[in-house]
Amino acid sequence: MSVAENEAIRVIEVKENPLLRRKEVKLRVDHFGKGTPRRNEIREYVAKLYNVPVDVVFVVKIKTEYGMNISTVTVHVYESRERALEIESEYIIIRNEGKKEEMGGNQ
Repeated sequence: MSVAENEAIRVIEVKENPLLRRKEVKLRVDHFGKGTPRRNEIREYVAKLYNVPVDVVFVVKIKTEYGMNISTVTVHVYESRERALEIESEYIIIRNEGKKEEMGGNQ
């Protein structure tokens, strides 16, 4: 994620969850004059911040304050891709990685 002059990202909280082998990170994104940040931009930023591959980073929630350009973001950073796929809900994985090719139907 490219942090522009009118955009600031701060880590609010980091929790280590040894049972699930992940970090639970909360971010505050100030995006003045811009819309809510995209999940893929946040994933890339967090992956770079923690020096991990993008495929172990999952954005769980983005909550933008009403009438303001401030978002609170919840991100899970796993030790491995396999562990992430075991733990994260399917809809979270799809939201973060986009839809896979659908089977069946008219082609």
